[in-house]
Amino acid sequence: MTKALFHSLAALKYPPKLFLILAIATALQLFATTKLAAQVDSSLKTKDTLHPRLGHQLRLSFDLSRPVMNQIQSTHNGYEAAVDYYFKNELYFVLEGGAGSATYDYPDLSYQTNSAFFRLGFDKTLLKRMNRKDWDMVFMGMRYGMSSVQRQEAAYSLVDSVWGSTNGIIPAKDFLAYWLELTGGVKVEVLRNIMLGWNIRARFLLNGRSFTELSPIYIAGFGRGDKTTVFDFNFYVAYTFRWGGSKH
Repeated sequence: MTKALFHSLAALKYPPKLFLILAIATALQLFATTKLAAQVDSSLKTKDTLHPRLGHQLRLSFDLSRPVMNQIQSTHNGYEAAVDYYFKNELYFVLEGGAGSATYDYPDLSYQTNSAFFRLGFDKTLLKRMNRKDWDMVFMGMRYGMSSVQRQEAAYSLVDSVWGSTNGIIPAKDFLAYWLELTGGVKVEVLRNIMLGWNIRARFLLNGRSFTELSPIYIAGFGRGDKTTVFDFNFYVAYTFRWGGSKH
């Protein structure tokens, strides 16, 4: 390109000193462009070094609070587990599931329910990690939950001083409950690949009006079936699997 420029200027009969000035300017421009490209490339490499890829993490969790609550609350019991996967930008996809049962046994009404559930959603870390090995998290998240509930026959007894006593049976019925929930909590790595954490939840039943006859006393994954808004908590122990990511 510089040679062609010299020939073009020569054809226009420019003074020789102008040739030299233009040649030096062209050379400096080429040098500056090359140096800038090298700096950009070096900057990208430095950025990759300072912010290495985190790789993948799959975490399996079990709710320790449920076995404890099963011993405290005699009317119902349940178990829960969860799996989450780190996607990117401090976002985790979460799948939770479990099962439970309840017994309502009083002189005027008695019945049993069994249910199983799943919850699907995400968690978002609120704090920046200190380094690529820092997987501790303070988070907030959202879930969509669904539970299949089987209510067995309910036996009832009504006592009236005028009309006398009335006994009856309410037929068994299956329900499908679904809800939204907001959650937040903390998870900390206490040993290599082993984490402990807790979270609190606010749940909002979306189809509570469908329980027109006799609400299930307990819905696994949600809580009391006669409430449209409930609050709950979990205490998890988790094991993590990690692979990929930067080596340095």
